Amino acid sequence: MLLVLTRAFWAIMDSNITTFIAAIFLSQLGTGSIQGFAVSLAIGVCSSVFTALFVSRLIFDFNTDVMKKEKVSIGWRTK
Repeated sequence: MLLVLTRAFWAIMDSNITTFIAAIFLSQLGTGSIQGFAVSLAIGVCSSVFTALFVSRLIFDFNTDVMKKEKVSIGWRTK
């Protein structure tokens, strides 16, 4: 199970890094609105990675440590 999670993590990181590199190239080679798109794309990728790595972990830890839940559901209505 851990091997699958490790592979999934690196596949997701690889796609985000590739998108960020594309944003760098667009900002350097593009003009006008293309550069603006590149900046917003880079900000979006950085905020998405930050949220995925830190905020979701914080929510998970809050549910398991503070709320003392044994099981954490991934859906709103499913238990």
